[in-house]
Amino acid sequence: MSTQTADHTDIRATNLAAVLGFLRRQAPCSRAAIASGTGLNKATVTSIVGDLLDRRLVRETQQTQNHVGRPATLLVLDGSAYAAIGLEVSARGLSALAYDTAGEQVLRWHRAGPGVDAGPAKTIAALAALARRAITTVQSSGRRVLGITVGVPGLVNRDGAVVLAAGLGWRDVALQADLAAALGRPDIPVNVDNDASLAVLAEHLYGPLAGSENLIELNGDTGVGAGIIVDGRPLRGHLGYVGEIGHLRLVADGPVCGCGRRGCLEALASLPAILSRIDGLTDPDPQIQLEHLIRRADAGEAAVTKVLAEAGTHLGHGIAALVNILNPGYVVLGGSYALLATHLSPTITKSLHESAIAPDAGGCTIVASTFPHTATPLGATAQALAPLTMGHLPSLA
Repeated sequence: MSTQTADHTDIRATNLAAVLGFLRRQAPCSRAAIASGTGLNKATVTSIVGDLLDRRLVRETQQTQNHVGRPATLLVLDGSAYAAIGLEVSARGLSALAYDTAGEQVLRWHRAGPGVDAGPAKTIAALAALARRAITTVQSSGRRVLGITVGVPGLVNRDGAVVLAAGLGWRDVALQADLAAALGRPDIPVNVDNDASLAVLAEHLYGPLAGSENLIELNGDTGVGAGIIVDGRPLRGHLGYVGEIGHLRLVADGPVCGCGRRGCLEALASLPAILSRIDGLTDPDPQIQLEHLIRRADAGEAAVTKVLAEAGTHLGHGIAALVNILNPGYVVLGGSYALLATHLSPTITKSLHESAIAPDAGGCTIVASTFPHTATPLGATAQALAPLTMGHLPSLA
């Protein structure tokens, strides 16, 4: 490809991204409104809209105007042709979510197990079965699957291999390659990322904190990880190993962590660590254990509230380390932390303000996620659809 052709392709992709972004924010809207809102000339907008109509990413509709005359032809996003699938692996089980390109949910599933002790091979087999079922469901709706992204609680390298997921007992698991091989669908891209990094993407794109420039999401369902947005962009790091706050050592002679060391935040305040300290949680399903824990905490059971207060104190110290370095505007308690926020937040806030060096914790606010069950797979669908947001359109085939 010549330099001139490459430049033209880049400009076209940038313009496509601008038009799609405007439609997501403003639809239904006219071609003239798109041109005015994006600064593109009308001929360029007409050409791009034609391309989007051909690919069934946009459709025309009509809206009666408040003045005399024919109804205007307006444009809206069309989700009938394409969707993306987000998957999550955690100690609480496997989750699947699919959204189409207009932002409509196509499916949402959760299954318990295979369990932390099952090992990578059994978990990948179960994940592949769930993915195949999701693909079939999406395709039966007439949509094409543009991609699958999987969220995992641990270090994920650039090749989609899980270098370490201490809470799952995984080391050096080629998850992306193994899942892609198990699916046998080279037409569907498979990607793997850290669960908290995907969850913070969902918080950044959707819901009450959408557009927040400096944002951290804390997830503790399996380990303890932080997804980080800095100055409006996801923080990725040199090799992608960002946000492993769970392995901050807080207590020198504390409990053994899955990473092999003692006193890590993960060993003190992850959901599995909290559950292990509560007597009477006999059901093998962590999700049912969590439900019992919440009921007992809401009832004011002293032993339970004591454990949660201590966990909140440890979390506050860990969050303070992030606040001192990154100065976020918000720290979002995700997953099980969101469901337990009423009981965790008081001691989190207290220890954060005691440990943060900046006055008033640098203006940081602790909030509970509005996506406690779906943030990671929701962020995963957004990542799988990311090529569209950058103006790279699916083929017409």
